[in-house]
Amino acid sequence: MNNRQFGDFGEEIACKYLQDNGYKIIARNVHYSRFCELDIVAVQKNTTVFVEVKTRKNDAFGTPFEAITKTKYENIKKGALNYIAEHPCKNYRIDVIGITLEPELKIEHLQNV
Repeated sequence: MNNRQFGDFGEEIACKYLQDNGYKIIARNVHYSRFCELDIVAVQKNTTVFVEVKTRKNDAFGTPFEAITKTKYENIKKGALNYIAEHPCKNYRIDVIGITLEPELKIEHLQNV
């Protein structure tokens, strides 16, 4: 499995998790530049939620959340603002979902980062 397939696998897990928790998925992998991609755009009640997904096989080289650098966060923020410019909405937030596959599946969801 290459890195892209691995990332897609994690996003599938995250989408199912979000849907099971009342979110409606409205877009995936929205690109605004080479560095700016929104993994998942979802709606929860009346809030648009931009979700960054980080997947790791295990924590041997750090947790999924440790992979979100300041630069990565700024790119997510730019993507969210571009999306809002195209699709106006009143309420929005940025969430991060960290997925670790081994030794057992672990899904952590941080809201409004």
